[in-house]
Amino acid sequence: MKQLLSVLMFLSCSLAAGKTEEQRIKSPDGSLEVVLSLNKAGTPEFRILLKGDLVMEGNRLGLVREDADFSKDLQLTSVSGGETVEDRYTMLHGKKRHALYRANKKIFHFKNRNGTELDIMFQISDDGVAFRYFFPGSAADGVKHISGELTSFNVPEGTRTWIQPIAEAKSGWNATNPSYEEHYYHDVAVSVLPDSKPGWAFPALFRSGNHWIALSETAPDRNYCGSRLLHDSSSSTFRIGFPMDAERMPGGALKPKSSLPWVTPWRIVAVSDNLGTLVESTLGTDLAKPSVLSDVSFVKPGRSSWSWVLLKDDSTIAPVQKKFIDYASGMGWEYCLIDAFWDDKIGYETLGELCGYAASKNVGVIVWYNSAGSWNTTPLTPRDKMLTRESREAEFGRLVSLGVKGVKVDFFGGDGQSVMTYYQDIFEDAARYGLLVNCHGSTVARGWQRTYPNLLTMEAIKGFEFVTFDQTNADKQASHCTVIPFTRNLFDPMDFTPVCFSEVPNINRTTTNSFELALAVLFLSGLQHYAEVPEGMANVPGEVRQVLREIPVLWDDSRFLDGYPGRYAVIARKKEKSWYIAGINGELRERVVSIPPDFFSNAEGTILITSGPDNRSWEVSRTGVRMERALDILLKPNDGFLIHIKVN
Repeated sequence: MKQLLSVLMFLSCSLAAGKTEEQRIKSPDGSLEVVLSLNKAGTPEFRILLKGDLVMEGNRLGLVREDADFSKDLQLTSVSGGETVEDRYTMLHGKKRHALYRANKKIFHFKNRNGTELDIMFQISDDGVAFRYFFPGSAADGVKHISGELTSFNVPEGTRTWIQPIAEAKSGWNATNPSYEEHYYHDVAVSVLPDSKPGWAFPALFRSGNHWIALSETAPDRNYCGSRLLHDSSSSTFRIGFPMDAERMPGGALKPKSSLPWVTPWRIVAVSDNLGTLVESTLGTDLAKPSVLSDVSFVKPGRSSWSWVLLKDDSTIAPVQKKFIDYASGMGWEYCLIDAFWDDKIGYETLGELCGYAASKNVGVIVWYNSAGSWNTTPLTPRDKMLTRESREAEFGRLVSLGVKGVKVDFFGGDGQSVMTYYQDIFEDAARYGLLVNCHGSTVARGWQRTYPNLLTMEAIKGFEFVTFDQTNADKQASHCTVIPFTRNLFDPMDFTPVCFSEVPNINRTTTNSFELALAVLFLSGLQHYAEVPEGMANVPGEVRQVLREIPVLWDDSRFLDGYPGRYAVIARKKEKSWYIAGINGELRERVVSIPPDFFSNAEGTILITSGPDNRSWEVSRTGVRMERALDILLKPNDGFLIHIKVN
């Protein structure tokens, strides 16, 4: 008996000390593998292998609740049997209408030294690794608080990154940061990244040897904050960080708190030796919660005219907005956005008249709101009407009676749990009134567009408006745009407000017209606001106007053809019997890109739009010939192209 007890004690100590057998889980095609183990401190760790090659190792797992420590001294008590997860779903906008997610799943059951339970769920698909934490229990256990998450991602030495810094909370214009509006670091060695107390934004892209890695998160509920990456410049490790103290609603929660049972957002590690696998991935919505809305019949994604970006505040008057409604109607676009100060310069009564006029032109009106409470000092109006359910419902009811179709809500207060709740309250309340939502000065959607289909887009990017503010932004625009399809716009919609052919007041626009046109296909948004004004659109070739009448915001398929973040990008998107192929060059040297001949094998007609002799001229060519070899296109510095292929 003494001998048996000694053996049992030895086994128990071995488990606590991380001597458990390694646990393995593979993707459906077997190419991607995760190996989970406990280290000597009793902390779960995992490594990732792709086709047998090590991609990442020493990635740690764990959290600390105020009442329980799950960062060390854990014991693996059991592992659920492996199962295959399959989810077929339909999106109303984005890179792929019909998506299929297949993954292998295992749940690892742990106890800490006090016997408190924690589950870690892993799902491995062919394009990436996803995991989340689960605390079993019941509401009777009381509200629990997470003080810190120990999740970390350890990239190999020599890894390079494309990553966006997060601004200091309460910094910037009228204390509106963080708004995810910083320039990215391009192709920088992780070892030379500077320290950033606020952290680094999701999604973040890395390259290690032949391996591409994208880190992100999806499916935050009301019980968690929005997370980011923290990085010590002396290491190659990135760990999950929480928002800064100021990123909360007045009196609201900052860090995660919830009753039990409690599941956290998914952490995503998209992995491939082919950059195209990441660009074509739908992991951000694959893992998101399905729609919680009972009625989505009112959700009609589309394109929109918008006066403010080039004409600024003086354009928010009824005669100008009527002209932009006519402009949207003439282009076949679904919406016209009326921006800040409409409450003062137009008023509710005249807004109703504009909505009626727009409806007669088959155009819907979207109006701007300032979300802000006391967390910043933004003076733009209407202000504060989104703050409470009572004020929201009163305002939404009034808007519906006027014929408004949606709201653009600006200047949010960060990523604290209470702010993340605020977003979702707006989405749900707007849905009850049949209103669409666009968020600016905001966080990243993190899959919310699937859960709340009336959320058509979120800004969270240094978009075109910044070109109108400063020449430095205009000078960086071309290379900046070539990073976005691989980072910010990888999984979630983005209101960049692209496509400007006109000259920008007091700014030298450095991109060609055909570069600007290509962005209408490259950038994904359920509500695509075009920056160009009526006068500028009237001066472009008819073929360009026609293409912009037809480019959709929902695609049947998307294919990555070529590119390298920060240098160039070429992507093909299909809608019914049309392929749109767009490419941009973000470098100050010429580049030749090749379009595979298979796109032209069933072509009935092709339009190729490129730049003419100078940056503001066009070359438009038509062909009905089916090509048997690749089509080579010469791109000048900061140049682009668009091909529209109709197939039989």
